[in-house]
Amino acid sequence: MTYAAPLDEMRFVLVHLAGLPEIATFPGFEEAQPDIVEAILTEAARFAAEVLAPLNPTGDRQGCRWTAGEVATPNGFPEAYRLFIEAGWHAMPASPDIGGQGMPAVLSSAVAEMWKSANLAFSLCQMLTMGAVEALAHHASDEIKQRFLPKMVAGEWTGTMNLTEPQAGSDLSAIRTRAEQDGEAYRLFGSKIFITWGEHDVAENIVHLVLARLPDAPAGTRGISLFAAPKFLVNPDGSLGARNDLICASIEHKLGIHGSPTAVMSYGDDRGALAYLVGEPNRGLEYMFTMMNHARLNVGLEGVAISEASYQKAADYARTRVQGKPIGDAVRATIIHHPDVRRMLMDMKSRTEAMRAVAYYTAACIDRAQGNPDVAQRAHDQGRVELLTPVVKGWSTESCIMIASTGIQVQGGMGYVEETGAAQYLRDGRITTIYEGTTGIQALDLIGRKLARDKGTNAAALIRDMKLTIADLERDDDPDLSAVAGALRDGVEALEAATEWLLDNADLNPRETAAGAVPYLKLMGVVAGGWQMARAARIARDLLRRAEANEGFARAKIATARFYADHILPEAGAYCHEVTAGAASTLALEEALF
Repeated sequence: MTYAAPLDEMRFVLVHLAGLPEIATFPGFEEAQPDIVEAILTEAARFAAEVLAPLNPTGDRQGCRWTAGEVATPNGFPEAYRLFIEAGWHAMPASPDIGGQGMPAVLSSAVAEMWKSANLAFSLCQMLTMGAVEALAHHASDEIKQRFLPKMVAGEWTGTMNLTEPQAGSDLSAIRTRAEQDGEAYRLFGSKIFITWGEHDVAENIVHLVLARLPDAPAGTRGISLFAAPKFLVNPDGSLGARNDLICASIEHKLGIHGSPTAVMSYGDDRGALAYLVGEPNRGLEYMFTMMNHARLNVGLEGVAISEASYQKAADYARTRVQGKPIGDAVRATIIHHPDVRRMLMDMKSRTEAMRAVAYYTAACIDRAQGNPDVAQRAHDQGRVELLTPVVKGWSTESCIMIASTGIQVQGGMGYVEETGAAQYLRDGRITTIYEGTTGIQALDLIGRKLARDKGTNAAALIRDMKLTIADLERDDDPDLSAVAGALRDGVEALEAATEWLLDNADLNPRETAAGAVPYLKLMGVVAGGWQMARAARIARDLLRRAEANEGFARAKIATARFYADHILPEAGAYCHEVTAGAASTLALEEALF
């Protein structure tokens, strides 16, 4: 497999849509100057292409191997991981206070996209570790931070998130893993499943963050605490001690991401796994959400990354595969000349660009919520992060499955053959709609915690900003911008109508609103993507008028925005109908008739 980071596209989104130059003026982000940013992007692209991408098919074919509680990752993974941490990539997103480089979230997101496109299975190790770092940095005691964080930030130790149990699934109120106090520490007893990178051979220690119950804990989610349990105990001088009473009982045999070990973890087969309470008792789920929110945006980036990689493979094939004669031509030509292949490639390209823009924009809002000196603006941007995070996660991952499937279609029978690699993207991407909360869970979060709780305030602010973009485009006499403005206006009207319906019915008809939750999430994603594509088209046109742009890139940007307006934004009306009129048919059948 090959992969080339779309650096021109990434630069455009970072600078013009996400506003990285402004973010670099905020306290703490001053290092993100153009020369440093360019060096980071260029070197990350090289590492992704030369080190990670060649291992992607290796990891898929060979997979991980479990033997008596130990896991061997695919050939080349340990060596690549060593190069990864030696180059400092692991610490890039973390705060300097805990040994990281403190780069803006939006820049770290662009780099993370490269890792995920080049080798999704490999990238999951860093993602889970940095999520665990975030949770410990925000909620653990100074003693626990000093024990674990320096090694974790450096990548010498990795981290995991242990939530799911066989009988509980996504219902965390049903977890049974228990914690018993043992002096100043605790002993864990229980089992967890689906633990990404729960056991491996790329780092010397693994710090597991585990949800468990104390003996006197209240029932339900209010009685869950968070514990840190290392694979190897840590001596007072920081060296590794005895093996803890926890073991990888097995690894899952999965549809995709074969290079990522998914472990069944058993705690306390003997005296109990020694663990340390993170924060206060019975607040574990609250603390774990720090890690989960970090992961949700990163999983959304996985949707972008898989889409980009799948598009690149499909486009490369279409440029070289000679088959048939184009309409009106007497000479056989490559399939990229055929209109339907062009349609499929444009669909893949425009959806991927829209998803990337929304993901980077949301990451930039994280930076603004953290660093903007204006307190009111920080609150505004935090509200937007909360609103768009489930959209980035759910819409991007649902879209990537469709895009990867289209990539196979472009390549025809060769796409269906495993040796070409196109099918791996579909298999790898399929998990992204499931983990860190399924699309349905993301959608319920969106209409419940993010929409109904604030009476639609953040959604209304987003819609106002979209309308400002429409008004700006409508003042221009450019035919492409006018067409984009018209399609975006229709999409925003559909989003507004669906939002009002959900707010009106949230209390009166909760089952009906829940039935429309996923269509609403997709509706917001499609329209938010259309908004960013409209902004991109306006900027590209202005750059062309001032002769400040690469002409081919700018014209392509306008063309993809126009395609998105003509072919994808009309989906908004259908999603609105599903939300406002589809609940009755969704709920029509009694259970026995399914």
